[in-house]
Amino acid sequence: MSGPRSGLRHNRPFTVFWLGQALSVLGGSVSMLALPLLVLEVTGSLVGMGLITALSGVFAIATGTFAGHVVDRVDRRRLMIGCDLARAVLLGSVPLMWSFGGPRIWLLYVLTALVTVLKTLFDVAYVSAVPSLVEPADLIAANGRLMGTFALGTLLGPVVAGLLVAGVGGSWALALDGATFLVSAISLRWVRFGTRGEAATPRPSQTNASLREVFVVGFRFLWSHALLRPLTVLLTLLTFVTIGATDLLIFRLRDDLDRSPSTVGYVMAVSGIGVVCASFAAGPLRRTLGFGPCWLGSTVLIGLSVAGTGVSRSVPVIAAMAALLMFGLTVGGICSMTLRQEVTPDHLLGRVTSAFWTVHNASGPVGAAVLTALAARHGVPSTSLAAGAFCLLIAASGLLTPLRSARPTPPHKPPTGPRAPLPDRAAPGPRRRDRPGAAD
Repeated sequence: MSGPRSGLRHNRPFTVFWLGQALSVLGGSVSMLALPLLVLEVTGSLVGMGLITALSGVFAIATGTFAGHVVDRVDRRRLMIGCDLARAVLLGSVPLMWSFGGPRIWLLYVLTALVTVLKTLFDVAYVSAVPSLVEPADLIAANGRLMGTFALGTLLGPVVAGLLVAGVGGSWALALDGATFLVSAISLRWVRFGTRGEAATPRPSQTNASLREVFVVGFRFLWSHALLRPLTVLLTLLTFVTIGATDLLIFRLRDDLDRSPSTVGYVMAVSGIGVVCASFAAGPLRRTLGFGPCWLGSTVLIGLSVAGTGVSRSVPVIAAMAALLMFGLTVGGICSMTLRQEVTPDHLLGRVTSAFWTVHNASGPVGAAVLTALAARHGVPSTSLAAGAFCLLIAASGLLTPLRSARPTPPHKPPTGPRAPLPDRAAPGPRRRDRPGAAD
């Protein structure tokens, strides 16, 4: 395929990539629920089901320490195809193993660990390679489209997983998920990334870097950059609150207000509207207002929404607050990912992305535990108000940093190695999105 063309509507490589990943995201979301359900089906143990979730989290963080180094050292497209094919084989083998040897719980634990490692490698490569598919002016719109698709796939995945597990069983649900990764791999064969999608030639001094140095390279860049340093710190604090916000919302509806599970599902479905609106609005908002007002404004919106969901007794109001929360999280995530892609040299983008995710996502589980413990002791309304005030304090702190600038100008990125000079991706134009994991 030819290189990127101006405008996403005319950018065939990006469209193929986007459609392939939309199906892959849906499949990945199916696995997130199908694996724990299959463990529960086999063992009947809630502890065993929780171990699957814990394994996934541990291996994601562990892989994050070296994933960026791998991504920056190999051809990113080939790495993504390899990860997709490996996941397709691993997940597709489950019903086969079940047929010949019966249910094997140890296989699911090994499968979870391997699939998590492959997913983390794929996600870092995905984020690092997308800027090579679109022009700088289309980056924020591309990120919005991808972020919206990811969020919708994450919302629909559990529904599809429930239907598949009930209809064909957990093992075949995983096999069908594997088929989506096969489609993703095939779609990537039809996409050609530009030079930014390829890894830079490794410098001799970095080829045999230790594991510590592999992670520190990305973290050092984050900490030395005038914009990424405060963004990393503030986003780590924000993640401490936002991961537990969903738990507070569910607890508020189920226990405080004594609502049915179907009501919880309704509220979560309505929250998806915020994601869709944000995926369209992020580009125009940033082009009009600039990075600072968009990211700090989204943090204010998150704080108000968290507080609102905790004190309101009206289900429609809580649903509206949940939609505003997801709107703020999505706009903030798109803006932060775009900024990082704009200001990071290509040969460091994988390591910087990996370090960024590892640092700020590590606070999420701790924050969820703290918030739920406080809610159990002091009640959801008081905890939600405190969490909302904390978010507003984060936004106020951002006004004391370079993030307050409406249009920060990323530094010039010189060409790396023997390559010819690349167009300056650091120009202060729009940008693109990050998959996450979790939202970023």
